[in-house]
Amino acid sequence: MKLRSPLAPLVVCLSVVLTSGSLSAESLSGGEFQSIFDGESLEGWKARDMSYWSVRDGAITGQSTPENPCTSNQFMVWQGGDVADFELKLKFRVTGNGCNSGVQFRSVLNPDGLPVGYQADIYQRGPYLGGVCDELHSRKGPELLTANGQKTVIDASGKRTATNLGGKATMKPPGEWNDYHITAQGQHIILRINGVKCSELIDQEEGHFDLKGILGLQLRSGEPMTVQFKDILLKQL
Repeated sequence: MKLRSPLAPLVVCLSVVLTSGSLSAESLSGGEFQSIFDGESLEGWKARDMSYWSVRDGAITGQSTPENPCTSNQFMVWQGGDVADFELKLKFRVTGNGCNSGVQFRSVLNPDGLPVGYQADIYQRGPYLGGVCDELHSRKGPELLTANGQKTVIDASGKRTATNLGGKATMKPPGEWNDYHITAQGQHIILRINGVKCSELIDQEEGHFDLKGILGLQLRSGEPMTVQFKDILLKQL
């Protein structure tokens, strides 16, 4: 009879941890992309008001309707811990007149459930699509730190210097999925949509740059809309 290795139970336990939808930031520090959404449930994710959120089409879905209007921004927050230096890949699509959303990262949650920090913006078109915003910002300049198609360097005093990247993000036709790729390492942030490097930020402003914080998905207040996120892969650097 073949003897069972004493390491077998440990291997089984590790396999369970690595396939869980509620992976912690610490368990993702091995340098590989890991799924943080199981495609079937909201395990490992939480929002202040869950009435706006569900899983449809294998995606985390945020929806506001005339019957359940969104009067203040809502966020579905990953419960696996803070992110610092990381890469995030996901697919998204938005429908409705609002079509305004984003991916919140390296942020701090206020008691009212609203985060303060960086957001990789989602919009129909224009400078906000693929730009880096500072949600609930308190800086002297505008909340849009770097626009679609630009690289912006913010020095310690807050002065912003922008140059063109040579490419801009565009959304695919309604109903199709778009790819978002976010890379944050130190004070350097790069966003890509559908394979195009659409914005780059070097943020050195004292008292304002963020190096660590929560990861979340936004449903913007305003007109009825639906936003969906799927195939969410995180790699801690």
